[in-house]
Formats: sequence, structure tokens, C-alpha cells
Amino acid sequence: MSRTGALDLASGVGGKIDKKDVQSAVEKYEKYHASFGGDEEARKNNYTDLVNKYYDLATSFYEYGWGESFHFGHRWNGESLRESLKRHEHFLALQLGLKPGMKVLDVGCGIGGPLREIARFSLTSITGLNNNEYQISRGKELNRLVGLKNSCNFVKADFMNMPFNENTFDAIYAIEATCHAPDPVGCYGEIYRVLKPGQHFAAYEWCMTESYDPKNENHQKVKAEIELGNGLPDIRTMAQCLDAIKQAGFEVIWEKDLAVDSPVPWYLPLDTSRFSLTSFRLTAVGRFLTRTLVRTLEGLGLAPAGSQRVSSFLEKAAEGLVEGGKKELFTPMYFFLVRKPME
Repeated sequence: MSRTGALDLASGVGGKIDKKDVQSAVEKYEKYHASFGGDEEARKNNYTDLVNKYYDLATSFYEYGWGESFHFGHRWNGESLRESLKRHEHFLALQLGLKPGMKVLDVGCGIGGPLREIARFSLTSITGLNNNEYQISRGKELNRLVGLKNSCNFVKADFMNMPFNENTFDAIYAIEATCHAPDPVGCYGEIYRVLKPGQHFAAYEWCMTESYDPKNENHQKVKAEIELGNGLPDIRTMAQCLDAIKQAGFEVIWEKDLAVDSPVPWYLPLDTSRFSLTSFRLTAVGRFLTRTLVRTLEGLGLAPAGSQRVSSFLEKAAEGLVEGGKKELFTPMYFFLVRKPME
């Protein structure tokens, strides 16, 4: 665990939230969720505040433990986590048929890890849409460091109300991002509006599978833990996502839960029963050291009060994701490729 990494983590906790207000932000965020008495309606009505607080609080932990690409990936035997994430991004680019000169939109781009990888892989110009100021500032700096500041850019906006004209983009994708939308039809409808006729939209969605039983208390608990730890108003089923896509006007080319055929389980990096040197920070030992580090930094005043609680709900989220994955109740990679009809 490098000193630089530790200091970056400490300085990043809270994002754009004033450091003295981090603990109260954590408390407000927690109260949106079922485990703390919150309800789905409140999360949907306040989704902008919910998601912004989540990413202000969690982004530095994500980058510290996972890297620049905040998503999972279909993974082959013998393939490292990082290799699988890159291939997952390349697969999306290939499905969309991205070519040099195309104007592409990344909906809910995070700090731009996939955006940079896909831009270099396809030689396209990509705009990253994000409503979180801290993530955008971080993404711009990372773009500058790799030489993409002139070909790729970021726009701060809500994906429920995009500041683009109709028929603007040649291709659009979303990687585990539109799950934050309070209304999938509205979100997909905005994507439909700004996509050129005859062009394609592809996404990886977080969904509950057909095995999920909303009346099963254990299933409800798993779903609630994932929502709490990942800033989600609700987790839709695959059938609900597919129906929303059709309601928005898209033609479905193909769709599938890619987790079903993944030789290495997508949740393996979060499973504390395993050990990995390449993903050490995600292992049980790595998490213990991170927990200790955060507690120490908070005690010394180098990390804001509330940092330990952020670390705690992220660990709880990991537990929910692993259980949801093992029981096949949840997938982070329900994939679909759809087309906007010609007018």
C-alpha cells in the first residue's frame, strides 16, 4: 500500500463536498435507503442528490481499489481483472461498429476510464456525460495526462434531460450507469432523441434476474444492500429494462445476460474467500488494511469524519453483490444492442 495511494484516497473522500460536511452527507445518503428507513419513492424523487452524494463519497474508494473503470466484466480463465475490463469495453465498441470520425456519447461516464480506452481503441471522439462535478474534474485531469483532452470531452448534465440537439450522435453507449435513472423509459427516451436515425445504442445494465423473488426476505435484503452500496433508486429486472427500451422506441437487435456464460464469475474480485496478488486491495486482507488505513487517517484528521462509514457501506455492498451473484439473483452485465429506426 503506497503512501501516495493512501494520501490520494484521504484527499479524495467527499469529492466536492466540504470536508467538514462529509459526515452529515453520509448520514443523509444512508437515510435514503431501506436499511435506514428510506423508501424507493424518496430515492426516485431525489435521485440527483442521491447519486451525486454517492459518487462524491465513493469515487476515491473506487479508484483506489478498482482503477479508472468502475464496472465488472465477462472474464475468461487465465485473464486478469484489468484485461477483462478492457475486453468488455472493446466488445462494446465492436458491437457498435465504432470507426474513426464518429461522434460518440458515453452516458454516465464516471471518471472516464472506459471513455479513454474506447477512444484509443476505436479512434473516435467521445463525449462523456456526467452529473457529478468531482468525477468530471478528475476525468479531465486523466484525459490530459494521456493526451486526449482535445479529442474527448465531458459535459455536466442529467441524463434525464440532456443538453444536446436531436440526432446529434453517431453511437451511444452506457456501462452500468443508467441503472441510476429513476425512470428507465425517460432515460432511454433521451438517448433515443439525441441518437441519429439508423444508429445504435448499446449498454450493460444492472438488473435482478428471473431468479429474484420480490417476496423472499433474503432476496430483498440482497437487493437493498446493493442499492445502499451503489447509489441506486431501485434495481429493475431484465424484463423491465427490455420493456423500457421498446417503449422508448428502439428496435432490439439482440440482448443477453453475459454473466451466464462467463467462465470466471464476475463477482470473484469481491469474494473475500479468495486471495489475489493482482487484486490485493479487494481481498479480505486488502480490505482489512484499507479499513485500518481509513480509520487511522480519519483519527489523524487527514481524512474527513465519516470516511469509515463510507468504507463500511461499500463493504456491505460488496457482500450483497457477491451473494446476489452466487445465488444468480443479480447481474451487472445484462447487455443489449438496439437501433433507432430510420425516420
